[in-house]
Amino acid sequence: MPSTPAERRALAIQRAPVPDADATAIEAFLDALWAESGVAQATLASYRRDLEGYARWREGRGGGLAGADRAALFDYFAERTHAGYSPRSNSRLLSTLRAFFAHCVRRHAREDDPTALIDPPRLPRSLPKALSETQIDALLSAPDVDTPMGLRDRAMFELMYACGLRVSELVHLPATGLNLRQGVLRVMGKGSKERLVPLGEEAQHWLERYLSEARPQIAGKRALAPLFLEHSGESPSRMRFWVLVKQYAAVAGIDPKRISPHGLRHSFATHLLNHGADLRALQLLLGHSSLSTTQIYTLVAREHLQKLHAKHHPRG
Repeated sequence: MPSTPAERRALAIQRAPVPDADATAIEAFLDALWAESGVAQATLASYRRDLEGYARWREGRGGGLAGADRAALFDYFAERTHAGYSPRSNSRLLSTLRAFFAHCVRRHAREDDPTALIDPPRLPRSLPKALSETQIDALLSAPDVDTPMGLRDRAMFELMYACGLRVSELVHLPATGLNLRQGVLRVMGKGSKERLVPLGEEAQHWLERYLSEARPQIAGKRALAPLFLEHSGESPSRMRFWVLVKQYAAVAGIDPKRISPHGLRHSFATHLLNHGADLRALQLLLGHSSLSTTQIYTLVAREHLQKLHAKHHPRG
């Protein structure tokens, strides 16, 4: 239960209904965003949470979402910062508000964009947390492959590491996206952008075992679309995959703080660069729309090379 006045107030705002006019404006914005840009459902849900949160906050001060001015936005960001929200969270919120108010201006719902002169918070430059190749081997070997679900988990982990998939891409894979004969995977990424990724021999081996030994036991006589299945017949959720990663990290002797569900994707990219992969090729494999997003991995690779040089070079 919230114990301080600030916590009680924050909880009350979260539970408050969104005013009808604001709810209508949010729906119109999200519908337009989906129709014009093909934004992923997870991104739309994030935008919705941000906008509904701000709408509730505005309602508590006698104002509507679409009529907000710059001063109100500054007050909201100041209150969030005081409440402990991270710069990254506030930066994402600002991006959401920019997109919403730009939509309002285009639709002539208002004349100006109150976010125009608001600078985004400075974000600390963080490097992806990649596991070592030894740790990856331990993690991939952690599931008990003598059980159907353990074999499924081994195949999931092998595929995510082999192809550098996002968690959402992995858990939502349809069985039709896998072509074992050609050794490729068809992945639907962010913004409904499709890409083909080669599997690799090890991932293909475990997928063949999963499909022949484990999936028929899990699916029974049901014709099910997802590649990876729970006993319910549905694909695992992102939260379920998070639990699996932490569970097998403990089995592998890896500090849970050193790993996240995204860790296999980061490790895939870092290890490829360490072994000489081309940055452009890595961009295609990861499904990044911009090369600048991929370039952060070069910092990880450079750090690794510096350590090797210092350890092994006579004048390192």
